[in-house]
Amino acid sequence: MKKSVVLLFLFFISVASAQRFDVLSGKVSNLKGIAAYNVTFDYTNLKVDGFETEEAYLADKMDKRKEVEGESEKFRKDWYKDRENKYEPKFMEYFNKRFEKGEIKCEKNSDLQYTMSIKTTWIYPGYSVVAAAQPAKISAVITIVETANPKNILVEMEFDKSIGLAQGTFEFDQGDRIAGAYEKLAKNMVMQLKRFL
Repeated sequence: MKKSVVLLFLFFISVASAQRFDVLSGKVSNLKGIAAYNVTFDYTNLKVDGFETEEAYLADKMDKRKEVEGESEKFRKDWYKDRENKYEPKFMEYFNKRFEKGEIKCEKNSDLQYTMSIKTTWIYPGYSVVAAAQPAKISAVITIVETANPKNILVEMEFDKSIGLAQGTFEFDQGDRIAGAYEKLAKNMVMQLKRFL
């Protein structure tokens, strides 16, 4: 009996630490009964691991690619394009798939009554080389408000270092690695919402 209680306790501790989030204001229970969210993404003032600013990160990576014509600018363009082309679709796709009966959905639709704002605050891009790999991680604040009255915050939650879901043993495309971290962020948010279905 004691052994099963200890195992159950360790399971709950591991689940709690795996999600790594804090409620900054409001309550998750305020979301009970909401079936659809307009979703927005905000990347202003985000930090990249190991750099003071996003621009410093981009300058460093572009400098390392200047030997090959066009590679520096391609890296910069891809860094910004991946947001709309990879991160955001992966978050929404993963989120919506987890509600198989369509109980809750998110989409880019400002006509919806509630908005889920996802502000990315930190990115660790991860890496993948021949001998080793590290998944990407992101930290983000998710704020849910009334679309028509954004000062009415239902809940604001900070998710710390969501570790990217593996797309394969080695994911060489940086954008795909980071997109995996947005999937994990969606998974963590879904886990909270499912508590109130």
